[in-house]
Amino acid sequence: MKTIFCKRFSFLPAAMFLLLPAVSCDELFESPDIEYGDLHIMFAEDFEPQTRSAPVPDVNDFILTVTNQNGGTVYSGKFGAAPESFAVSPGAYTVTAVSREFNDPMFDAPQYGDSQVAVVDPGQSTDVQLVCSQQNAGVKLKISQDFLKMYPDGVLFLKSPGGKLMYSYSESRTAYFKPGSISLVLSEKDNDKILMTRSLSSSQMLVVNITASSPSKTGTPASVSVSVDTARQWLSEDYDLGGNGGGADISSSYSVAQARNHIGAKNVWICGYIVGGDLSAKNCSFTPPFTSRTNLALSSKQNCTDRNVCLSVQLAKGDVRDALNLVDHEDLLGRKVYVKGNIVESYYGLPGIQEITEYAFE
Repeated sequence: MKTIFCKRFSFLPAAMFLLLPAVSCDELFESPDIEYGDLHIMFAEDFEPQTRSAPVPDVNDFILTVTNQNGGTVYSGKFGAAPESFAVSPGAYTVTAVSREFNDPMFDAPQYGDSQVAVVDPGQSTDVQLVCSQQNAGVKLKISQDFLKMYPDGVLFLKSPGGKLMYSYSESRTAYFKPGSISLVLSEKDNDKILMTRSLSSSQMLVVNITASSPSKTGTPASVSVSVDTARQWLSEDYDLGGNGGGADISSSYSVAQARNHIGAKNVWICGYIVGGDLSAKNCSFTPPFTSRTNLALSSKQNCTDRNVCLSVQLAKGDVRDALNLVDHEDLLGRKVYVKGNIVESYYGLPGIQEITEYAFE
């Protein structure tokens, strides 16, 4: 595929335009007095074509898209078929290259690539150096025999806002999703139960080992460990359905960061610093005076003023609200507190804690 810019050929007879590729109207009618610049696109020289985890397709087969600041397409096609440089008018250009299209959850479908914005000046050459990294996230389940015996008729699903995949007990492939929230769901006898929810970033790969213990035990994940595999980050996590784990008591309470990764855990202890209140869908107040007795913000850091790293806390009417609200107890600001409750995916737009039954101060 070869890109031809109509602005360079405005003097051609009308019949010749039938032979040219489609371009935007603003490219056709730009002033001939514009001094163009050159856009040169390449991959980083130290780019490795594969990792220990999986081979990366030949970069010449990557899908390259170049768009201008008005959203017009300058080029769309294989990287290997693109010209060495693009002669373009001055302005900002978005350069994106991906190994494959990826819109819906799929098995064994890692997407590699990069996206950058480059500004081209008149008469100048601008280099764009793409750094290839994995753009989506992956989840792989390892299901124990204990789980199969306890839930022989169960069906496991991996679910995200973009769709879901059924993960059969014999499945060995990795499921890939767009970065964001991904839930593990057990469906049994027409009842769906969310076992866990994790928020994964691009390049993160989560391996979940699923076991089942006595139903009389509390149900929280047993352990978390992290390891890095060259260009891709691998997370390994055990999920014991009905097994003991963190948060069972104050001594094993979850930190704020841990709690944000254990959405759905019930009757668990979480510890953090009271850093603010007066929560709304987009805001949080970190300085007194406070006006709302119904909520708090907890953080792992005592001096935190970033809403996005906090846990929201619902203070239901009763003893807990009376004891913890910042309207009546402004002195609690910056105090470390332990609360026991349920971790929910969203309360005022943040991962949160609801239905608090106990609390304690250090």
